[in-house]
Amino acid sequence: MKIAQIELFQVDLPYSGGVYLLSGGRSYTSFDASIVRITTDDGQQGWGESTPFGSTYIASHALGTRAGIAEIAPHLLGRDPRQVDRINDAMDEALVGHNHAKTALDVACWDVFGKSVGLPVAELLGGSTGVPMSMISSIYAGEPEEMRRRVADHRAKGYRGHSIKIGALDSEGGPALDAERIAASLADKQPGEFFLVDANGGLLPETALRMLRMLPPGLDFVLEAPCATWREMISLRQRCQYPIIVDELAQQDEDIAFASAHDVADGIGLKISKAGGLTRGRRHRDIARAAGMTVSVQDTVGSSIAFAAIVQLGATVPPRTLRCVLNCEDMVTLPTARFDVLTEDGGILPPNAPGLGIEVDESVLGDPVAVWSD
Repeated sequence: MKIAQIELFQVDLPYSGGVYLLSGGRSYTSFDASIVRITTDDGQQGWGESTPFGSTYIASHALGTRAGIAEIAPHLLGRDPRQVDRINDAMDEALVGHNHAKTALDVACWDVFGKSVGLPVAELLGGSTGVPMSMISSIYAGEPEEMRRRVADHRAKGYRGHSIKIGALDSEGGPALDAERIAASLADKQPGEFFLVDANGGLLPETALRMLRMLPPGLDFVLEAPCATWREMISLRQRCQYPIIVDELAQQDEDIAFASAHDVADGIGLKISKAGGLTRGRRHRDIARAAGMTVSVQDTVGSSIAFAAIVQLGATVPPRTLRCVLNCEDMVTLPTARFDVLTEDGGILPPNAPGLGIEVDESVLGDPVAVWSD
């Protein structure tokens, strides 16, 4: 089996909540998706997606994603897509870094691999645990009581995890406003619920400590990505009474190893496009497991295709260390594929269909913006 053709599609994904507000005054109304279809010489097809969270989240952006795919794609023609590690070696030889560009190609190869042997991707990644996974909401920064209502809305939909966005500038209310946001969002916390308080790197050690000291006692949450640099994270870690997980800083294999070796964090936010796809995401999962770190499997954002990859990888994380998976499909209004996730005991599991388990709606993709053929 060899890769005979690679097609690249561009799709705009409107945010389902109108305007998404993030720390540092960042806001988003739509996300620019790059979707790839790989076709092999025997007619198998695989799909993958990479949708950056705008251009100010990490060092990635949609135009760069497509430029990176254009740089890499010719080097993959004629290669066996099932040799996922060799595919990643070839991508690294063609382009240094740019994980977001490699993600869609890597995920599409896994989709082909699963279809070629009649198995879900989760089985190829080590096997599904069979334990239903909790979904995590994404509650953008806003007024405290409004955030409390949005948590309640997601709770009513069956979400048992909640990612609370904070990171107010001093001109917006600063640490005091963030403390109010946290207290309000956790005010109705139910047994079995899990809360991440996510600053997306928007706090300094000083502002984080001021905020934490304003909180009422007894709140149960994990602080995610409070600071933007390793130095700031290490400084805060020494004085923070809450568990810390890293996200934006954890992009390469060596980042996870560094966080473990220096005891910077208790867990990771494993975002597939940030990691560079399922092949590298699998490695991040294993490094974290060896270090006793918890994992939330997510992506920066994305449609049904990205959600399918999240569910397939999340299903392979041991329940003891898996916290939640992100339903990014719920964050956008445009469905790109049918993905019949299984629902059981308040959680979700991947379907039994081969590959990613999706049926892509090609009518919403339009014509490809680029095609490479062997």
